[in-house]
Amino acid sequence: MGLQHLSRELMRRCDELGRVSDEPDRLTRTFRSPAMARANALVGGWMRDAGLEVREDAAFNLLGRWPCAGNPRAKTLLLGSHLDTVRDAGKYDGPLGVLTALAAVTALREAGAQLPFDIEVVGFSDEEGVRYQSTYLGSGALAGTLTKRALARIEEKDIERARRKRGELLAYAEVHIEQGPVLESRNLALGVVSGISGQTRVRVEFIGRAGHAGTTPMKGRRDALCAAAEFILAVEKIGVTATVGQIDARPGAGNVIPGHVTHSLDVRDFDDAKRRAVVEKLRRQAEAVAARRNVVLRWTVVQDTGRVACDPKLTRLLHDAASGHQAEVPSLPSGAGHDAAALAAVCPAAMLFVRCKGGVSHHPDESVKTGDVAKAITALRDFVLRLAHESF
Repeated sequence: MGLQHLSRELMRRCDELGRVSDEPDRLTRTFRSPAMARANALVGGWMRDAGLEVREDAAFNLLGRWPCAGNPRAKTLLLGSHLDTVRDAGKYDGPLGVLTALAAVTALREAGAQLPFDIEVVGFSDEEGVRYQSTYLGSGALAGTLTKRALARIEEKDIERARRKRGELLAYAEVHIEQGPVLESRNLALGVVSGISGQTRVRVEFIGRAGHAGTTPMKGRRDALCAAAEFILAVEKIGVTATVGQIDARPGAGNVIPGHVTHSLDVRDFDDAKRRAVVEKLRRQAEAVAARRNVVLRWTVVQDTGRVACDPKLTRLLHDAASGHQAEVPSLPSGAGHDAAALAAVCPAAMLFVRCKGGVSHHPDESVKTGDVAKAITALRDFVLRLAHESF
């Protein structure tokens, strides 16, 4: 099967997978949902068609294994990304990386490649963190890096059994849409990732007092939504990348003063000290808002993940592989989080970006070119061959 055919087949599969959703009119797949089960079954079937040994682990990660070495003690190269999505998602964020890995392995198998390590193609069960508001659930479980606080929020009590043995993994490589405009602005298909920004996620609650919208005087109200609105505007002006993307006002009636508001807070930066200082500054601002408005503040940090640098040697191999198909291969930082951040704690990790139209992601308008996908498949295939010849 030629690379052009593989790339066209990959695009067709992205279309098919993009129709697997928990909601009828938009793409949404979250951890342990019916759509995620259908997605794992669909992609698992494609893995079996490619000759891989398929299983789900205790964290519901989908794994397709190719035991290339014929050595039961050989280390494993992990290739892939995630199969879950945000709400109202595009069809390439995550699945592109899983299916590019599968296509590259298919090309290697058909060429009769003899490799000194095993390969597993992985589709992680939860990278976006929609269900529990904490990212890297699937990859964190596999890496064994989930915190006690994260585990306490998860209903799946056996999830820790997904942890791989220390030293079992040789490396991890991930292909992903860029989620930014740099490659498109430079008319380039591929770029390598230098590192992944740190992020903090907080659940913020303002608790006031509900009351009748028509009979409660404006003066002296303890309106939790007004407190949240004031704080959210402060977030917008804080000077780093910070977002409130989810809000819930209770009791949720048009004629009742909101008495309890819960909203998210996402803060990111490549400088961990700066990011944590900003989060602390925002906490103090939230306290001040709560005091002025006579409401109670609850501030719960649900995730605090430091900046992750991609492995230099692995990144060089990925750069050299991509350079065989593109004269210039830029090094790009990632403002978005990725499963590579979790895997980097237990093995070398590297990432390859693919041009995305307009830099759009987390939106139905996500778009990639078939020709760029073909280059990504080829670069990942060549990366595996280069790794096989290195004393890594």
